[in-house]
Formats: sequence, structure tokens, C-alpha cells
Amino acid sequence: QVQVVESGGGLVQAGGSLRLSCSASGRTIRPYASGWFRQAPGKEREFVAGINFSGRSTGYADSVKGRFTISRDNAKNTVYLQMNSLKPEDTAVYYCAVDSSHIYSAIYSSALYDYDLWGQGTQVTVSA
Repeated sequence: QVQVVESGGGLVQAGGSLRLSCSASGRTIRPYASGWFRQAPGKEREFVAGINFSGRSTGYADSVKGRFTISRDNAKNTVYLQMNSLKPEDTAVYYCAVDSSHIYSAIYSSALYDYDLWGQGTQVTVSA
């Protein structure tokens, strides 16, 4: 059974940086697109960043563009989210998701329903 696990969350001051990691056990995620989503209290889960299976295609929500970078190391079966210039409004639980229903897709999706494997989330708190 595949388990997707996020790590790297924590408390940081505004302007600081964090790097989130997403790893999978029980199965390789190398052939699949992956995404990062976040959910703040009282709000719906939203797309943050996506990456295709090879890492050559990436995309971001407007709110994080220029500050966040998604990448993957397929040799380590891991997807990363580098978050710089963090703002208090970035505070949320961050989730990693994998689209295992489309193998070797050249694109990624920004829609929650396209992802079938989800981690448990990691809390990111940015203080003012």
C-alpha cells in the first residue's frame, strides 16, 4: 500500500523560508505528476504548485509565484516545495498529492479531484 508522507513544516517568521518534502513508501511515484495544496482554517483546500513526472513542467498559483519552487528528485522518490519570502497568509496545512492514474503524463493538474494519493499534511505557520 502506498503512503505519501510530508515533512518540513514548522513555525517561521515572515520573510523566512522552509522546504517541504514529500516521499512515498511502498511504490515509486516517479512516473506520476505531483502537486502541493494547502488549506487554511475555515477555507477550502487550494492548489499551490504542480509538477509533471519528469520535472520539466511546473506551475504555480498566482499567490505564490516567484516565491515558491516545486521540484522533484526521482532517484530519491521525493518531491519538494521550497518556500521563500513567506507571508502570514501562507499559514496553512500543506498537502502533497500524487496523480497515479496517469502515467508519464507531460502535464500536471491544478484540480484536487485529479489526485488520488494524499499525504496527511504538514503545518506551516508564518508569524508576522
